Amino acid sequence: MRREALLDYLDGLLEPAKFKDYCPNGLQVEGRREIRRVVAGVTACQALLDAAVAAQADAVLVHHGYFWKGEDGRVTGIRRQRLKTLLDHEISLIAYHLPLDAHPQLGNNAQLAQAFGWLAEGCFGEQNIAWRGSLPQPQSVAEVAARVAAALGREPLLIGDPQAPVRRVGWCSGGAQGYFEAAIEQGVDLYLSGEISEQTVHLARETGVAYLAAGHHATERLGIQALAARVAEDCGLDCRFVEVANPV
Repeated sequence: MRREALLDYLDGLLEPAKFKDYCPNGLQVEGRREIRRVVAGVTACQALLDAAVAAQADAVLVHHGYFWKGEDGRVTGIRRQRLKTLLDHEISLIAYHLPLDAHPQLGNNAQLAQAFGWLAEGCFGEQNIAWRGSLPQPQSVAEVAARVAAALGREPLLIGDPQAPVRRVGWCSGGAQGYFEAAIEQGVDLYLSGEISEQTVHLARETGVAYLAAGHHATERLGIQALAARVAEDCGLDCRFVEVANPV
């Protein structure tokens, strides 16, 4: 498959033009024109690039790519080594950030809802990235946390009363603790994201709305896995997900 055809497919599927993002979406580093094998992962770290080289991949597809706003743009150190690996082996780097969080079927938030058995009912927050919904039946905060732990293979950090009832939930993958106050305004009993900040603890305690910090990496694994499976099915490519463990 030609690289341009794969990019056209991905852009049509994820619609990056709809988002104001913190990085370029789509092709970030240009490799060979013909693509037969793709390695997918959460972040374009050196370990993932090395796995792509070992697999003789033609492209790397990730959620977290390069060239973030506000970063030092000099090509030195770690950045030089990563780019050198891609360029020496003519591997393209393709990344989709907010479009992969927000996609209604393949996105991180959609996949989290499916994994937890939550019923999605709408979106909120900046660019409607965060999701809100309800549980099929009320559960305690502790029961919700246990379901999240089982689905993600990681114990979340719980702030709140474990015995409090939960009917309505809000969630947003990754570093979306900043949407907690907006989630509270949506009338949720519990909000889940990947990360937590110091002030989040006080907000949870003082409002009585539980907070689950389930891990940035853990909450953003499902979307790229779903996308890799769709690319393999629709494009006929060897597209395999590679896990690079990350405790955060």
